[in-house]
Amino acid sequence: MKSPNCAFCTVPQREKLCRNPEGKGYEGCPTALQREAVTWAREQYENPEIREFARQAALQEASGYANRHDPRGVVRPVKPRIQEICEFAHRMGYKRLGLAYCAGLQAEANMVAKILTAQGFEVVSVICKVGRVPKEELGLGDNDKVRCGQFESMCNPIAQARLLNEAKTEFNVLLGLCVGHDSLFFKYAEAPTTVLAVKDRLLGHNPLAALYTSGSYYSFLTRDELLETGTNTKTKDY
Repeated sequence: MKSPNCAFCTVPQREKLCRNPEGKGYEGCPTALQREAVTWAREQYENPEIREFARQAALQEASGYANRHDPRGVVRPVKPRIQEICEFAHRMGYKRLGLAYCAGLQAEANMVAKILTAQGFEVVSVICKVGRVPKEELGLGDNDKVRCGQFESMCNPIAQARLLNEAKTEFNVLLGLCVGHDSLFFKYAEAPTTVLAVKDRLLGHNPLAALYTSGSYYSFLTRDELLETGTNTKTKDY
């Protein structure tokens, strides 16, 4: 059986089988062909805790739009993500939230913490450089650092997760962790985690800008060639 490849589905949105009972799927469509996986997933929602989490997430999704009863199907977004995070946490009855953030977004982390606190939450926040563990412990040399010739702490998402676990946070918010570091945080965090913003040093933490210009400025990303790795590009914030 073919693996899902929904990103290459050419069926119009409202005609997709996953969205329309009378719709159609592409060759390899998991909605049509992988019923065992779908059935297994539906069984997971029978767990009351999982079911309530999913139910509140769906309610939060709908609340983010106006004109939902427009017969033309035209809806309008009305809420930014930070507001939705606050609302969802309230829906779930969470009181203590964790904030795992990148050192390069210290000012933004302060803003987020102030907003969450103003919304009635207790906030536990941990910076990525917690522990001051030298990068040499990862087997890195001086030339592998962002700033050569200086002491440099490694990002420590495992410690961030551990500290939030010990603080018994009920819901975590990720802010600007690097690619890979965020993955380790997800792996070790015990509480469910959402992402407020991801790290994109070049594009002001707006990674979709590269996708929207992949037909022009970033067209090299779509060519059949490997990108160089191991370059020692220096940036101000890390």
